[in-house]
Amino acid sequence: MESCAEILRELHSLADASVIENKQKRFGIVADNALGIYQKDLNALAKQLPKDTKLAMELFDTGVYEARLLCAKLFKPAHLTEEIAEKWVKSFTNWEDCDSFCLAVFGKSNLALHCILEFTQRTPEYEKRAGLATMASYCMADKKATNDIYEQLLEIVEQHATDERLYVKKAVNWALRSIGKRNRDLQKEAIACANRLVQTKNKTAYWVGSNALQELTKKEVRMSDYPRSIYRPSV
Repeated sequence: MESCAEILRELHSLADASVIENKQKRFGIVADNALGIYQKDLNALAKQLPKDTKLAMELFDTGVYEARLLCAKLFKPAHLTEEIAEKWVKSFTNWEDCDSFCLAVFGKSNLALHCILEFTQRTPEYEKRAGLATMASYCMADKKATNDIYEQLLEIVEQHATDERLYVKKAVNWALRSIGKRNRDLQKEAIACANRLVQTKNKTAYWVGSNALQELTKKEVRMSDYPRSIYRPSV
């Protein structure tokens, strides 16, 4: 099972119309040309396949929803170009396909900051979410980036915290919490940002800030301690 055609046949064998209905009802995932396959089953299939950028692109170009999700799992982040990122970001129709590419590819690529800076300025809901989801991913992916980069990203978080669209505000909150859990100094910066949001009169910004504070002010917040050379010097 190494060709696009063979993988498509396998995907069709896993198809389940009830999964489409369940994903719409429970998770708000609406997608065109979907077969009805859960992520866990796509992950199991991906483990049987090689990381292959050419194959991944072929799968994306089939237009089959789950083949596109599989593309994100097989594509090598080092091969991402601005042209490919643009092609993908304009295809997103829900949070699942958006986050799949942001977590697996955008945030791990050399274009992570480009995607963050570019896509957060977009108007379409899932393009904007892509910038914020990439930001959340980048917090965990780049283990050596310095704090000043994330301090600048907090400014972007604060800039977009009043966007009341569900999948944007959730991504703003996600990015804020992720920055705050990178290390103890950024935790303080993120808490300060969240407090500023809480103090605004905007209900969306208040929700973003108060929700982030619930997690970031817990006694035991799991920190990544990146960069480890500073926050875990013995490692």
